[in-house]
Amino acid sequence: MSPNELNELMEQTVERLSKPDAMYGLFCETGDGDPLPSAPALAEIVDLCRAILFPGFYGKSTLSSKTVAYHIGVNLDRLSHLLTQQVIAGLCFQKETTSNSRCELTENAQAIVAEFITRLPELRRILATDVEATYNGDPAAESYSEIISCYPVIKAITGYRIAHELLLLGVPLIPRIITEMAHSETGIDIHPGAQIGHHFTIDHGTGVVIGATCIIGNYVKLYQGVTLGAKSFPLDDNGNPIKGIPRHPILEDNVIVYSNATVLGHITIAKGTVIGGNIWVTESTQPGEQLIQAKKRKSHVVRPEDWGGL
Repeated sequence: MSPNELNELMEQTVERLSKPDAMYGLFCETGDGDPLPSAPALAEIVDLCRAILFPGFYGKSTLSSKTVAYHIGVNLDRLSHLLTQQVIAGLCFQKETTSNSRCELTENAQAIVAEFITRLPELRRILATDVEATYNGDPAAESYSEIISCYPVIKAITGYRIAHELLLLGVPLIPRIITEMAHSETGIDIHPGAQIGHHFTIDHGTGVVIGATCIIGNYVKLYQGVTLGAKSFPLDDNGNPIKGIPRHPILEDNVIVYSNATVLGHITIAKGTVIGGNIWVTESTQPGEQLIQAKKRKSHVVRPEDWGGL
């Protein structure tokens, strides 16, 4: 192929890729100079939050009681700057806010970040209950330090709780990016819109899915492979999915769901319910109910002399 033929082919391809119908829904057109949220910056924000919430376990590891306040202060200052820039990017991404002035967007972002920072002590308090629940729920765990350093549930639930607070503060897009980063890191998929109480834990964790409208009470324990999902949801008159309606399960306090169980729909799993592994649940339960598989029946053993020949 000659250089001229290659150039012509390139021009044709650019033209085809640039047609509006070819880019429908796939093209993000930003305003002049408006930034987009940055995955590397958000990853650093999560790392900073972990270093603030669990000092010594994340971030700088050579801390002492004399230096911890200094390092938390340094990390908090960096977090404030980075998160403000990312919240501005998230607000710019939201179409209805693009008409706002940059000054107004900055003021809104600064107010959001200031409020988020004030919530960090409470965030640490509830994460401490998750660490406690994980330690108490796993006889193999030898210390809280091991839980914080190694267990994927703490990484996933920390990402979720950070994202959930940002979602409550009205930050678009960024909460979902943060939980998907935790999903990629741990194999645990928690939507930032879910509501999760204290003393929550997931044993092992891989393959767990928690939907956007889930409500999970206190002292709830899940095992690997659990899905708290939705059934087929209703459509409007035009055949489009109706969004924003409750469609995921409610798990009340002290519920245990064992591995690979699937709980679907806007049902209530009542207080103290135990759901066994590999079970499909689509109806609400009574308090203290135990759902388990039927016991395996002993099968008849076929002996060679019973075959009857061929």
